[in-house]
Amino acid sequence: MNKQIILKIYGRVQMVMYRDSARRQAKKLDLVGWVMNKSDGTVELIAEGEEENLKQLIDWCYNGSMLAKVDKINIVWQEPAGQFKEFNIKYK
Repeated sequence: MNKQIILKIYGRVQMVMYRDSARRQAKKLDLVGWVMNKSDGTVELIAEGEEENLKQLIDWCYNGSMLAKVDKINIVWQEPAGQFKEFNIKYK
């Protein structure tokens, strides 16, 4: 069953290759959506796909890239909007 997640990731997650690593992981899991740095120092991620693959992405996000240190993640589950064709890094 397809779902959508919206994640707000807190910690040392900018300037540590977090977005690129998240994009590569999402693509491996056949997910679509985007990841973006926010001005408050967090990373926001929206992904759609199979629920089990989304759960695997959430697990990955708690560790993230090699230099990242994730303090917490806010997770919102929703019905998919079907608006994405691939997974990209979004720039403001």
